[in-house]
Amino acid sequence: MNVAIVKYNAGNIYSVVNALKRLGVEPLLTDSPELLASSDRVLFPGQGEARQAMTYLREHGLDQVIRDLRQPVLGICIGQQLMCRHSEEGDTDCLGIFPVDVLRFQPQRHEDKVPHMGWNSIDVRGKMEDGRCEKLLDGLGDNPYVYFVHSYYVPVCEFTSATCDYIVPFSAALHRDNFHATQFHPEKSGSVGERILKQFLDNS
Repeated sequence: MNVAIVKYNAGNIYSVVNALKRLGVEPLLTDSPELLASSDRVLFPGQGEARQAMTYLREHGLDQVIRDLRQPVLGICIGQQLMCRHSEEGDTDCLGIFPVDVLRFQPQRHEDKVPHMGWNSIDVRGKMEDGRCEKLLDGLGDNPYVYFVHSYYVPVCEFTSATCDYIVPFSAALHRDNFHATQFHPEKSGSVGERILKQFLDNS
């Protein structure tokens, strides 16, 4: 299986590379449209600032490449946010794969810290007719814990496949056609995250 990771100006990509290697996969880190389009799976991870990331993607023609991908795609953290329509971070127009806007957390109480950082539980939604969840999140158990680091969030919407509650309920994961996305970091989420990555590779 050929697995590609989108190479752009975002941090934390190598933790995803290492997580895939632990699963026996040697991913290709690339910004080549041809290599991304011909891969069996594409991951779009990273940490960073939305406007700078979108500027890089547009300058390198990767914005349209990502929109046009037809194989399973997994966005992680800022990858999920960039797959949405617009971000309050830098008033940035994004890829528009998920037609929903990304908002900044607004603390309501003294104990509400931004960024949302650390372990939190998620609630998996969207049961299919056979009782299973969307394939990426199937079999995780009740309210599994995963690792978050983010100041912006995607509101709950029709494409939400898992929610988390921090200050407000938000989309911990999204799914539309061949596009999957998680706000949390599966590569930092222990056995739960490992299962998610494996299911993306095997079943998505």
